[in-house]
Amino acid sequence: METSAGTVIGTEHFGTLADGTAVHRWTLERDGTRVCVLTYGGIVQSVEVPDRDGARAGIALGLPDLASYQEYTAPYFGALVGRYANRIGGASFELDGRTYHLTRNEGRNQLHGGLRGFDKRVWDARAVPGGVELSFVSADGEEGFPGRVELTAAYTLDEGGALRIAYRAVTDAPTVLNLTNHTYWNLAGADSGSALGQRLRIAAGAVTPVDAESLPTGEFLAVEGTRFDFRESRPVSKGYDHNFVLDGTAPAAELYDEGSGRVLTVTTTEPGLQLYTADHLDGRPFDPCAGIALETQHFPDSPNRPGFPSTVLRPGEEFASTTVYGFSVR
Repeated sequence: METSAGTVIGTEHFGTLADGTAVHRWTLERDGTRVCVLTYGGIVQSVEVPDRDGARAGIALGLPDLASYQEYTAPYFGALVGRYANRIGGASFELDGRTYHLTRNEGRNQLHGGLRGFDKRVWDARAVPGGVELSFVSADGEEGFPGRVELTAAYTLDEGGALRIAYRAVTDAPTVLNLTNHTYWNLAGADSGSALGQRLRIAAGAVTPVDAESLPTGEFLAVEGTRFDFRESRPVSKGYDHNFVLDGTAPAAELYDEGSGRVLTVTTTEPGLQLYTADHLDGRPFDPCAGIALETQHFPDSPNRPGFPSTVLRPGEEFASTTVYGFSVR
């Protein structure tokens, strides 16, 4: 263990893949927050914070070992998702007059980067001030995406114990890129059962409605008078897997558990936030709605929606995205 920029940092062996690749777990501790990050998939395995009485508990749904993460892949527990978070319709897009065909892993569409996205890759790791920086090189043509992309994701703890994830990327050819973290939060405790009823506020006046395939229609729907209106804090119910159009104020979202007093705030540079209530978890190993995902990202299917903010990355440009998860009690 060593201390860097106020954060106590440790690393240990977590497991070995079938091909002999070692996976490590990095532990970060500061001001009451303890976070574990895996080099496999950039996974946030656990986040522990105190409640209003000082009792610590894990509030992120995580799995105990490497084999479990390899078995339960579809929920993307805590993973770094890419190359393209969320869905790309028809698993294809056109860029600069050329059509690119991607791997399909959700019907005719691609979800969260394809069959072997960033969540199933082993990232290199090095200590940086306040935490750990993961790095990975995505080869040209991987899962159908053009361009060789060099990426880093730095996980650090700020003063007060907030978790900051800062992504950077460059490419050698025009491509699209959309990254997120897929942690499921349950502020009552990861083993406490359903997260429904915890109070949520989202700084968004519109959502992008979806069709039967969960693809955006291209419209912007005002949340006023609908079940998507979280501009004022209210209890979360089931049935959400939707992208909210953030209005740019901070924090972008706040989740609150009245029983424990824990508060999670989400601040981001991204234009969208996907609220997913995990209705499709099936009890292996978590029951439906055991956690709430608040995925900061660009909009789904943006490569096929010219009216959405662009996700194109070109040579000479740098992709930069930061999300901060703050923890407090009241």
